[in-house]
Amino acid sequence: MSRHNDGITLQQMRDHVVEAVALAKGRTCADVESDRIFFLALLKLVEIVGEAATRISDSMQAAHPEIPWREIIGTRNRLVHGYDAVDHEILWNIVTSDFPPLARRLKALLSDM
Repeated sequence: MSRHNDGITLQQMRDHVVEAVALAKGRTCADVESDRIFFLALLKLVEIVGEAATRISDSMQAAHPEIPWREIIGTRNRLVHGYDAVDHEILWNIVTSDFPPLARRLKALLSDM
């Protein structure tokens, strides 16, 4: 049994996903390369989402296969351990392509709880 509350952790995941998407609004992938603070902010938000996903109980993960838990956690691990070789375009695509539908899925999941 997890010592974390799935509902609280899911809300934290959603909050950080939404924050990353909002931060990227009006920006471009080129900004990730040219603006170190912007890059670090997105990197940290993606890492936090992945870390939070590790705290979701196995039963919650199994009950909601529409959330790509393994990919989220794997991305966090790659970013944390490969911090010196982060592909800016991949990070950008995570935030701009993967995070908006993830935010919707998390919102739906939270509203069903």
